[in-house]
Amino acid sequence: MTDAITIRRANLGDAFRLGDIGSVTFSETFAHLYLPEDLAAFLQSTHSPEAWGRRLQDAHLAVWLVEDVDGTAVGYASAGPCKLPMPDLESNAGELFQLYLRASHRGKHLGSRLLETALAWLELRGFDPLYIGVWSGNAGAQRLYARFGFTRCGEYEFAVGRQRDHEFILRRA
Repeated sequence: MTDAITIRRANLGDAFRLGDIGSVTFSETFAHLYLPEDLAAFLQSTHSPEAWGRRLQDAHLAVWLVEDVDGTAVGYASAGPCKLPMPDLESNAGELFQLYLRASHRGKHLGSRLLETALAWLELRGFDPLYIGVWSGNAGAQRLYARFGFTRCGEYEFAVGRQRDHEFILRRA
């Protein structure tokens, strides 16, 4: 039941929870692609409480937590000014950086709700156009983003240790 699910803005006190849910959801989705030592180093640099604390203190970024009825974190999203490697990137471009849900909570329209929340925040702040980077092998995420008007406009390589993932850049004007 998704009625008991809440989506709320994360605050500095959520840094440890974001570290946990970030590590769990990234691993559930992508761990099979990486050497264990590369995955561990990536998770430490990207999903440590310290890394989340820095992001949560940045006034230009927003992070949301998805919580189940008992308050357990089951997903998150983050957004802000675009950092993707696009030539001639517009000065007011925004980006959905991350959108992850626990495997147990996928397929329940939570991804759409979370995406709507992040896109509304980006649009309210005047970000235009909007971008998303997505792994080339993640067809489900690509379908979700296409339903929201995103189309492929570029590609880049995303590094996790020695592994280089082929990523698509999606854009919505």
